[in-house]
Amino acid sequence: MVQFPEQQAILKYKYPLRSRYGETDKMGYVYYGRYLEYFEAARTEMIRSMGVSYSRLEEDGIMLPVIYSQISYKAPVFYDELMQIEVLIFDVPAIRLKTYYNVYTNRLKEPHIQGQVDLCFTNSDTRKPCKAPDYFLDLYSENK
Repeated sequence: MVQFPEQQAILKYKYPLRSRYGETDKMGYVYYGRYLEYFEAARTEMIRSMGVSYSRLEEDGIMLPVIYSQISYKAPVFYDELMQIEVLIFDVPAIRLKTYYNVYTNRLKEPHIQGQVDLCFTNSDTRKPCKAPDYFLDLYSENK
């Protein structure tokens, strides 16, 4: 089970996404492997909404590989359901960006899916962990 930190999130972002036919299995459920893709889409748009794109990080020699992921499946999401993918961040990143997710639909009050994805700021030349760029860290004080 995904364990969310007990403190208040310092950042919350909701990303709407409708499940598509090709993302479902024979039962009409969203295929379990798709949720990491959904998390990536929501995380990318959250960062963009803060004023930085992933492409800017890459241009500046920073990569963000996934180093940890965990998903808890509570209830299925069906074909053509509108989801709200909530991204939560509880701590200002230093070297790791820890992101947490809830996937909601209008069908249930509780999340269908919960997840955690940890990424590591990495220098693209050396492929070694590095500190998050200052302009990225500054976004957290601007978005409080």
